[in-house]
Amino acid sequence: MIFPEHCKNVGFASTKPCGEKVYFLSRYLVHPAGEGYEVLEVALDPDKKGMMRSIISSKVIAPAGEVYRYPGKVQLHDRARLIQLAVDSGYRCTLFFGHDEHMTFVLDPDLSGLLRVHVYDASPPRPSLSACIRELEACGLFGELQVAFCHHILDLVQVKADVYPCRAAGFSKTLDADAVQGSERVAGCLTGSQLVSECYGTEFELLNICPLAEVQEEPFIARCCRSEREGVGRYNGKYGAVVHWGASTRQIADSVTTLVRQWRVHENNRSR
Repeated sequence: MIFPEHCKNVGFASTKPCGEKVYFLSRYLVHPAGEGYEVLEVALDPDKKGMMRSIISSKVIAPAGEVYRYPGKVQLHDRARLIQLAVDSGYRCTLFFGHDEHMTFVLDPDLSGLLRVHVYDASPPRPSLSACIRELEACGLFGELQVAFCHHILDLVQVKADVYPCRAAGFSKTLDADAVQGSERVAGCLTGSQLVSECYGTEFELLNICPLAEVQEEPFIARCCRSEREGVGRYNGKYGAVVHWGASTRQIADSVTTLVRQWRVHENNRSR
């Protein structure tokens, strides 16, 4: 797969205002060809200086018949999405234009090179960790990490309990507003269990809904209400990151970045 690291390495060669010279950072040129486009790889004269430099060789790496122009404007830094869109296009090469008119392309798209990070969360109410990661991914924040996210959302509606954690989730009987009488099936976690034991001391059946308890894949990131569990490490035998239930956008972004970098170091050390 060829996917330029940055749009500054891709030039649009529709005219020749400087003759056979191109911008010094250009490594690929998109060239109009009939009703479509072709993509060329170029080598510049290493002995020359200046902003515009001479081409010493070029080759077509994607002829017009193999190039598809994606019809909409995209976030060029959302690399995982662009690779998926390129796969879905059915063409060998897909050309993308950004909201600022910069461009890039994906040639011979391959999703296997992306690291899959598993996201564990619960809903209702809003699965804030999962939603935040989707929003950050869409704005291109994780583009350079070369990751794709797999979301695992526990649906609390499907948990057959008598008492649920809080009214914010829309349930009629909850620990934050109703007393536990005894013998109820309580949907909760370690915190919920502690609350019931301290306030009522009654016997009850706990249905564990902590996202951390759902972890089956690695690397992962999960949401948990216990601050002492925050950080990157091994949980349930799997390597991942835990963020607090009320983590900020910055904390979530930093946790993903730290997790990915430490996981790759961890994997490199294990393969030696």
